[in-house]
Amino acid sequence: MDATPTMTGRDLPDGGGRAASCAEAAELAPLCRKWSVLHEAAAAVAVIAGLRAEPLRGAVARFPSEVGEAGGWRCEMARQGIEDLSAMLEPGLSALLAACSRGVSCVVPAQALWREFVAARDALLKLVPPEH
Repeated sequence: MDATPTMTGRDLPDGGGRAASCAEAAELAPLCRKWSVLHEAAAAVAVIAGLRAEPLRGAVARFPSEVGEAGGWRCEMARQGIEDLSAMLEPGLSALLAACSRGVSCVVPAQALWREFVAARDALLKLVPPEH
């Protein structure tokens, strides 16, 4: 899955030149919470997959604030990307938990879900401008 953003500010009706950021629009706090909760769910997938969960630190931890500072189309794409990632991860984790509760080995499907999560998350991280 390649979720690499391809839209640029020129592709948006307002030209991407909005001065207001997500933070100014009071969207940064919910974005940070969703990002954190998303990584908690991903950590559960990692455990089921037999992998060590990655701690939320560095560029990954700073993502919501940095993309919020960038504002405009980057923030909107990040918000939508986080929603999309949640829409993929939540039902996947629910299915894994249901299967595991019946004694089914869930290591292989959990590893696949983990790889999809990491690929999509890493694509979202590319929304942060290089100057951050």
